[in-house]
Amino acid sequence: LPSGVELLPAALLVGLSFITSLITATFGVGGGSLMIAAMLLVFPPLVAVPVHGLVQFGSNAGRALLMRAHAQWRFAGYFMLGSIPGAFAGASVANWLPQAALTTIIALFLLWSAWGPSPKASVRGPLATAAAGGGTAALGMITGIAGPLVLAFLRFLDDRRQIIATHAVLMTAQNALKAVAFTAFGFAFADYLPLVGTMIVTGFLGTTVGSRLLVRVPEKTFRWGFRLVLTLVALGILREAIF
Repeated sequence: LPSGVELLPAALLVGLSFITSLITATFGVGGGSLMIAAMLLVFPPLVAVPVHGLVQFGSNAGRALLMRAHAQWRFAGYFMLGSIPGAFAGASVANWLPQAALTTIIALFLLWSAWGPSPKASVRGPLATAAAGGGTAALGMITGIAGPLVLAFLRFLDDRRQIIATHAVLMTAQNALKAVAFTAFGFAFADYLPLVGTMIVTGFLGTTVGSRLLVRVPEKTFRWGFRLVLTLVALGILREAIF
């Protein structure tokens, strides 16, 4: 275990990785927000954000692999190309911000993810698609989560499986870039790799189960429960940042 992390919080994170991957595989979004919220209760933000990115890389890679036949690869290619400069720009901002400010930004973003209007966005052409990738990648480096915004650019797809598969491909790429960018800025992942590896395994199991539930689970009740849990956790994080 990483220095300063007790067995019980680590075990809870491992179990939560299964649950959050199941949520994202079933509903397309939501798991990453819950995971970063939980990690901020265990780690400071400049540890939580890069470690969360590595865990989410494994979770999304598993989902992308299982659903690769439905992914829209041409759109994803332009989006990922723009994500490269965006990731490094966002990492520089995240390393510059004071810890309290970074925690506050993440907590407010979680509240917005829970209660704000669903973002609507559209891109036309390779340059606009690449620009969308750059903007969402930069935001993901600062807040730890960009999944809801990335999902907004996939509203043009009609098939739910295409949306979730393409979203998984894009988030796999952005989380890989997150790990590379934070490593370039000096973050050492080595101490966290055993915990991250275990969380990736349970996350893949959650993805497998969630992929089978994709077309069976009603969304309305889940959304209200998800909002409530995310709000309580975000308020707790905000309280820690302020007081």
